[in-house]
Amino acid sequence: MSTIKNIINLLDKWAPPAYSEDFDNVGLLVGDSSNKCKGILVCLDCIESVVDEAIKEKCNLIVCFHPIVFSGLKKITGKNYVERVVLKAIINNIAIFALHTRLDNHPEGVNKALIDKIGAVNSKVLIPKPSGIKKLNTYVPLEDSEAVLEALHKAGAGAIGNYSECSFTIEGKGQFKGNDASKPHFGKKQEKIRVNEVQIQVVFESHLKQLIENALIKAHPYESVAYEIYSLDNTLSSVGMGRIGILNKPMEELEFLSYIKDKLNSKAIRHSPFTGKKIKTIAVLGGSGSFAIPDAKKQNVDAFITADLKYHQFYEGEKELLLIDIGHYESEQFIKKIIFDYLTKKMPSFAVVLSRSKTNPVNYF
Repeated sequence: MSTIKNIINLLDKWAPPAYSEDFDNVGLLVGDSSNKCKGILVCLDCIESVVDEAIKEKCNLIVCFHPIVFSGLKKITGKNYVERVVLKAIINNIAIFALHTRLDNHPEGVNKALIDKIGAVNSKVLIPKPSGIKKLNTYVPLEDSEAVLEALHKAGAGAIGNYSECSFTIEGKGQFKGNDASKPHFGKKQEKIRVNEVQIQVVFESHLKQLIENALIKAHPYESVAYEIYSLDNTLSSVGMGRIGILNKPMEELEFLSYIKDKLNSKAIRHSPFTGKKIKTIAVLGGSGSFAIPDAKKQNVDAFITADLKYHQFYEGEKELLLIDIGHYESEQFIKKIIFDYLTKKMPSFAVVLSRSKTNPVNYF
């Protein structure tokens, strides 16, 4: 039987902690990771009814999208819904793990699911996450270069957008002289050696740094490995908030609103004044996305779909684009199935349950 820590490792590999935003509270929120995991319940929001469902289904790990604990708790007395959830989880020895902005920024996360459901194609990230790339330079004997490069690729190095196993190599001469305590791969101690070497250059996502270093040192034949790792100013184009995509067929604004309402099963849609333009290029950002209105404008989209827009923010469309508020739950409703599908694929014989609890707190009259 897997431990909760084993499940967390799977989730960390899929949606790395580095993808989360600084303001967020993600990861293990309640529970002991060393406990054996009897079953996993996947949900969007971890509320009391979800904990009750976990108890009924004999699941002692809840994997949720939204963190039930967002700011600090000074007391756990059950006086509000957050405290009651945490208290009930502790009493029943149930762990709670939240993903939130890890999946907001994920290439296959909230926003990819939303734009795919709408039917837009050729989508890309709206706001790429900055400072997410590092570069490795290392030097390897010519005859060992392919084996080292393969090890680096297996560890995740050399992935750029839709391409993998990317690298750049330069052949040259390496020189070294070992002291009396050395164990040189070529030559003898105190002997100056010149070797045909290959300089390997690969880029990788920052969170993979330890894996890349470990793979390099394990695969490299030298006793002391020469290498440099440094951060790049490049943005990580595949990771970030929101998505932009193109509709196969332009639509009139009213037609597009009806289309969105039907596709997303929204009870009500709020929108800014019509621009008079057809909708062809759209941007989406699940959850509270008003901060991205300027980014959507810069990309010259015809419509920006998000949630939680305030009264005065609807003015910011300025007839340059149509702002559409579909509701917070509606914009993120597809992500729990994505989490569920990932876990069941990785653990096909394990008890993973998709929550049936209704967790949308907004009702319409």
